[in-house]
Amino acid sequence: MTDDATQASGRHEHHERRWVAMAILLLAGFMNLIDVTIVNVALPSMQSGLAATSSGIEWVVAAYICAFAIGLLPFGRLGDMLGRRNVFLAGIACFSIASALCGMAPTIETLVPARVLQGVSGAMMTPQTLAIAQVIFPIHERAMAFSLFGLTAGLASVAGPLVGGLLIEADLFGLGWRPIFLVNVPVGIFAIIAGLRFIPSMAGNRAIGIDRVGIAIAAATLLLVIFPLVEGRNFDWPLWCFLLMLLSVPMAYGFVRWQGRQARRGRPQLLPVSLLSNRQFLGGTVLVALFFSGVPGFFMVLAVFLQSGFGLDPLHSGLTTMPFPAGVLLASLVSGRLGARFPRQRIFLGSLMLVIGLLWLKALAATIGNAFHSTDFLPPLALAGLGLGTAVSPLFQSVLSSVQGRDAGSASGGVQSFQQVGAALGVAVMGQIFFSRLPQGAGDPHPAFVQALEAAMIYGCITFALVGVFGLLIKPPRHSGEPSGGPAFEAS
Repeated sequence: MTDDATQASGRHEHHERRWVAMAILLLAGFMNLIDVTIVNVALPSMQSGLAATSSGIEWVVAAYICAFAIGLLPFGRLGDMLGRRNVFLAGIACFSIASALCGMAPTIETLVPARVLQGVSGAMMTPQTLAIAQVIFPIHERAMAFSLFGLTAGLASVAGPLVGGLLIEADLFGLGWRPIFLVNVPVGIFAIIAGLRFIPSMAGNRAIGIDRVGIAIAAATLLLVIFPLVEGRNFDWPLWCFLLMLLSVPMAYGFVRWQGRQARRGRPQLLPVSLLSNRQFLGGTVLVALFFSGVPGFFMVLAVFLQSGFGLDPLHSGLTTMPFPAGVLLASLVSGRLGARFPRQRIFLGSLMLVIGLLWLKALAATIGNAFHSTDFLPPLALAGLGLGTAVSPLFQSVLSSVQGRDAGSASGGVQSFQQVGAALGVAVMGQIFFSRLPQGAGDPHPAFVQALEAAMIYGCITFALVGVFGLLIKPPRHSGEPSGGPAFEAS
């Protein structure tokens, strides 16, 4: 059989199993994404169990975010080079090992490095998910695939506190908080076995090479942004935080110039110049960062509002937010059926529903006295979930639609790097707004928590409104033709 025939046969065979492969990709992606939020519920238990300082326990979160965001771009490129399935499965293996190390950590000094390894491992997996999905699905099915990715991301962002609360309350084998990490080990082993069987093997292009200097500049740029955003509030926002963020601007400019130099000399590039010169891709990534800056920050302050302000336990707090993922699920199913139709209108409509949902919550919060009823938050949270599920799929489709298949891994890593930077920005800004409104010392906490939540939600409304308006300017995804340059499949 000729090489062309073999590739064609492999393509047909693997297309037959594309939905099973997608389920495995989503399972691993969910395992990674939920780890971002599930830890928040367990932080008090970790601090007491490990006798950790407040600074040490904060780094349990910060170390993961920084390592994850910094690793996305280079590992996206490494997937293009070494084969996306290979890097994806290696990431699952490393993530499982890191989770076991986290779950068995005897001190905070061993837990934080294990969280760094978790973040790096997550960065190995995540860019490959979108890149593999973009190639294994025919163009008319990609909308449904991307809607499922958006559904997974949305569910993970709010399911973490619920799952964490259940595991901590169950106190499995007397392990306390440790099962939130250890549960990843059997899931990871299953995902590796299933991935070897059902995810198509993709030939990498080793000629792409590795841009080591570009990786260093990109890592420094992201760290200059993320570190002060994560740690700034803990140090009361000293001048050096703002200087670091300001320094990221010339560093980013230096990265662009370096990539151009590499392109002129025909050398490897971390983020191809074809992407840096793609206005739709660059503009879309900014919108992705803005969009996702409103979601994690909102649920962080909402969790504090419910647990610290009204004394709800982690499980009750998680159950209160369940209308949101239910809305995401319903809207994602509808969005998948719409395919690539009306992308700008759906981004606008979804953003509008999110704005209305937050304003509705803000109005409800103003009427809350000392008693809190979870059912009051059901309608606005469901509406906000419908908004997220409506907007996220066409947003990702629009950003990646102009990317050539050979750059899919780099583009995916770039988009998700911006997503994480946006998440860190949202957590920092909404956290600063929220906690700055809370008084120190005695007094009735309820009015203060209500006022803090109202103030924080204003930021979310502004970000979603901007995404809705500028989303109307995005060029719609192409409806015909397959992206060129996609990797050939190898028959198993």
